Amino acid sequence: MAERPIAPHLFDGPRLHWRWGPHMFVSILHRVTGDGMALVGLGVLLWWLGSLAGGEESYRSFRDAMASPLGLIVLVGLSWAFFSHMSSGIRHFVLDLGAGYELATNKIFSVVAPVAGILLTIAFWAIVLTK
Repeated sequence: MAERPIAPHLFDGPRLHWRWGPHMFVSILHRVTGDGMALVGLGVLLWWLGSLAGGEESYRSFRDAMASPLGLIVLVGLSWAFFSHMSSGIRHFVLDLGAGYELATNKIFSVVAPVAGILLTIAFWAIVLTK
């Protein structure tokens, strides 16, 4: 019988068939940030649109909530999720073009993607907070 690969969470005796690497982390992070933006971002967007439709007092309440420390954490988290997801998406696009499959290149792209997301988030909020 031919030896078939098994799932990464299954063991074959003392050895694991797949080794964790940065590419796996970035792939999982890509999914998590996409889901986070879809769930949390949709909630914030609907709240914002509802507050616009609700009038001046309703919008003021939304604005005050988003300016609070918890609101800023949510907004910074959403922007980090966006930039991380975008950076990882660019990595996936390059892979879809057929480039970057060499182990060293793939590892570099896998490390650069989340770092770029963090740096872009910092740059974005530096611009937002200085205006």
